[in-house]
Amino acid sequence: MKLNELRDNAGARLKSKRLGRGIGSGKGKTSGRGVKGQKARTGVRLNGFEGGQLPIYRRLPKRGFVNPFRKQYAPINLGTLQAAIEAGRIDAAKPIDEAALQAAGLVRSGA
Repeated sequence: MKLNELRDNAGARLKSKRLGRGIGSGKGKTSGRGVKGQKARTGVRLNGFEGGQLPIYRRLPKRGFVNPFRKQYAPINLGTLQAAIEAGRIDAAKPIDEAALQAAGLVRSGA
């Protein structure tokens, strides 16, 4: 095998559509854009347009959304946890749960 014999797998490179190359090509004249109208023109951006209905980005408030049912997590550093165990504030033999962390002062009661 030589370098000049290397080829892509069959179908690896798709041929691009050749638009506007005559009526027999199937993509001639209007090049698949239909007839007239805003979307037939070049440089048109219709992102967010909903046919005259007020778009969703204008219907929703700008202040965002806060889920009232979210779970709040209190991150615990493993080094802090190890220091609490060595200081005797947490018993490593028992399971370490939220109540044990609160008693050791590592987590606030609201979190």
